[in-house]
Amino acid sequence: MGYKVGAINATDSVTLPSRETLRQSCTEFAEEAAREIMRIYAGDLGVRNKADKSPVTDADNAAEAIIVKGLRALTPDTPVVAEEEMAGGRVPVLKNGGPFWLVDPLDGTKEFIKRNGEFTVNIALIEDGKPTLGIVLAPASGTLWRGIVGEGADKREGDGPFTPIHTRPAPANGLTACASRSHAIYSDLDIWFRSNNLTVADRVQAGSSLKFCLIAEGKADIYPRFGPTNEWDTAAGHAVLEAAGGEVVTTDGRQLGYGKPTFKNPHFIARSKDAR
Repeated sequence: MGYKVGAINATDSVTLPSRETLRQSCTEFAEEAAREIMRIYAGDLGVRNKADKSPVTDADNAAEAIIVKGLRALTPDTPVVAEEEMAGGRVPVLKNGGPFWLVDPLDGTKEFIKRNGEFTVNIALIEDGKPTLGIVLAPASGTLWRGIVGEGADKREGDGPFTPIHTRPAPANGLTACASRSHAIYSDLDIWFRSNNLTVADRVQAGSSLKFCLIAEGKADIYPRFGPTNEWDTAAGHAVLEAAGGEVVTTDGRQLGYGKPTFKNPHFIARSKDAR
């Protein structure tokens, strides 16, 4: 499906609540969505296919309804681009350069169906084509990562306290590379690592946006992605990683941008700034 980004007067402005209000509210929306996801996870998942043959479950739709309702009440003048609404043809009009939300209510639906725990709830704020705030929550483990670009990132496990996280310096013996559990093509990755003179000492497979968070908290160093992704797949993890000191760039070194005409991403590399 080819999505179109609408445009209205670029001088129109939107006043958002404070960053702390946005972060706390989005944390609460993600937590409520996660509780509903886990309720469904314990029973019949309601698996079916969308028009593009990708799977969707009752949990995708239920979680999205919770998050979208919360965001529209919190910021009524800010468009919400949400995966399942987009799949249903409900495409919002975006303001040129204006803020909008990107929501992937259940990233890693294939992992959810496999019941391996590697799925996440993702909420991101985009401003001027860049992610500025991100929330990633793994419902199965109860781990939550948050980031405000320019202000830092933190993490909470279960009911514990939030603790700051940061990317690590590149290890002297080689990088730890993340790869998608369901989509990685290792021959392509190996060719790319060699062509960029990067030494990989270890690999970590993970589903969903967890790969961004592993780099953000210093457990891995780089995640090249050479397959198709949409903006809602990457925005929240991108914000967390950048807030923690990392970056997400295209293969020609430009920052991965958002609000593209089709909401589809080019190939990209998520990494700590030392991993190059």
